[in-house]
Amino acid sequence: MHKARIVINKDYKLGTIDDRIYGSFVEHMGRVVYSGIYEPGHPEADEDGFRKDVLAAVKEAGITNIRYPGGNFVSCYHWEDGIGKKEERPRRLELAWRAIETNEFGTDEFMKWCEKAGTEPLLAVNLGTKGLEDAVHYLEYCNFPGGTSYSDRRIENGRVEPYNVRMWCLGNEMDGHWQLGHKSASEYGRLARETAKAMKLIDPDIELVSCGSSLNTMATFPQWEEDSLEETYEYVDYISLHQYFDGHEKTTEEFLAQADAMDEYIKIVIAACDFIKAKKRSDKTLNISFDEWGVWTRHSDETVRECDISPWQQAQPISEMIYSFKDALLFGGMLLAILKNADRVKVACQSLLTNISAMIMTEKGGEMWKQTIYYPFADVAQLGHGEVLDSRVICPEYATKDKKSHVPLIDTVTVKNGNEIVLFAINRSSEISMEIEMELQGFEVEEVIEHRVLCAQDIEADNSVMHNLVKTSTREDVSLEEEKAACVLDKLTWNAIRFRIKE
Repeated sequence: MHKARIVINKDYKLGTIDDRIYGSFVEHMGRVVYSGIYEPGHPEADEDGFRKDVLAAVKEAGITNIRYPGGNFVSCYHWEDGIGKKEERPRRLELAWRAIETNEFGTDEFMKWCEKAGTEPLLAVNLGTKGLEDAVHYLEYCNFPGGTSYSDRRIENGRVEPYNVRMWCLGNEMDGHWQLGHKSASEYGRLARETAKAMKLIDPDIELVSCGSSLNTMATFPQWEEDSLEETYEYVDYISLHQYFDGHEKTTEEFLAQADAMDEYIKIVIAACDFIKAKKRSDKTLNISFDEWGVWTRHSDETVRECDISPWQQAQPISEMIYSFKDALLFGGMLLAILKNADRVKVACQSLLTNISAMIMTEKGGEMWKQTIYYPFADVAQLGHGEVLDSRVICPEYATKDKKSHVPLIDTVTVKNGNEIVLFAINRSSEISMEIEMELQGFEVEEVIEHRVLCAQDIEADNSVMHNLVKTSTREDVSLEEEKAACVLDKLTWNAIRFRIKE
């Protein structure tokens, strides 16, 4: 059996975790909203039409915040279409996904849903086909107490107190040629700067997110960051990152190694931000909102492809991916990449919440079930609070196909969460189990609380409404002697090991 050593020292820390990294994303795309989180008439629907089974799964997962309403959708969205009496709301051609948007679900419904789910809202404004004026009106509607046109409309619609939305995205993926209202970096930067200035005149306490690159493979990356931040740096609080990974023509180890590319992506953007900070001689440090991330693979013949859909339908099932156990391991690795950069990544949103690249799947009129990726997210969102420790892993490595890097077989992050030490670890090998020794230097360890494991006999195993083949189980296999602990990480497993320490 191969061996590995993980060294964890009490005094070596990477950063403090912001709980807002455990967010998700709701967009008017396919069945994310309609028959996802909202389905009046469903047996599980409450008085507002919200699916109670989905709300329960959101709470159980530990999701802290939700980005809304897009995504590509926001770049042609007029938020005023989604407020007021439902029977008077207009039906619109939705150009991002070529659908009919009924506007039955809008801002007030979303805000009420967030309150029931116990999550914070992260709203996006349309800087594609709209602009500064529309953005400040949206902010006025949500956050101004009353006595003005838009704040009084909110009150007339049944919400007296302001929503006090703290975070706002200044558009979405404006570097992408697919984006309605696509702009160059300097064009976007100037518009975002002026919009930010106006929005903070209304509410100086809000936090604003400037659009970064949509993928690390964009031809404009990282020049987009430099050029746009030249305009926005002093006026925004975060820059966004988006990233999806697929698995076409990759071995299992290469597929899982993509999590390391996400870590590198984050570090490059941090470097770009700090370059502009130095160039401007600024005292301000810009942080990151990784507000779209996920795995983009398909593992079901039943998945409906975009090209099979007739355009201009309502809430058609597009991109409804069925995730395998292998996908869950990459998903877990992406979570660990976010934790490794906890000093700068302060917000993150898994994409999407329901039905499209989703943790939670629903049947229209039927059951709800949890995908394989739900379980590593729930583990980290429940246990990953406090401080990330700067642990060191000594283990075998493997070369990726491009031969540019060597990847450790064990991917790991350690968190000090109050009186607990939590070690998250993935064995990325498809062939070997790994005997690991954990050195907990400087800690007085009282006991092993548990060892959670996510595993499957078949790497392509998935979950469905009919079965739950992939879910977390617990083991009692961790030995402990003073400052050292040991156990075996089986091949291709997600692990969370918890120790109780004396503070």
